[in-house]
Amino acid sequence: MCYFYQTRWSCGYWRWGQFKQQCNKEYRTGETCGLKLVYSTIEMPDRCKLCLDIDKKRRRIQKMTMDVERWSREGNRQATIERTLMDLAVVRHQKEDMDHKHMARVNCQDLAV
Repeated sequence: MCYFYQTRWSCGYWRWGQFKQQCNKEYRTGETCGLKLVYSTIEMPDRCKLCLDIDKKRRRIQKMTMDVERWSREGNRQATIERTLMDLAVVRHQKEDMDHKHMARVNCQDLAV
C-alpha cells in the first residue's frame, strides 16, 4: 500500500505518476510493497495523448473514405481504390484498438481512486 501521484485528464484517462510515500508494510528503503494507492490526483484540463491520436486516426479514415468515393466517381483508379480500402481497414482496426484501450482505462478508474 505505497502511495503514488495520479494524473487524470479531462477525458477520464489516467496514469500512475511518481512514487510519493512508502507504507508501513515495506521496510526496505527504495522498495514498494506492490499495492498502489493514490496520494494525490493531478487534474489535467486537456485531453490525453491517446485521445489526440484517436482524433488523428478518425481524420485519416474520413479522408481515405472521401478519396475512395471521389475516385469511384472519376473511374480509372481501381488499383488505387483497392489499395486504399486495404489501408482503410488497417487504420480502422488500429482506431478500434485505441478506443478499446482508452475505454478500458477510463472504466477501471473507480479501482484506482
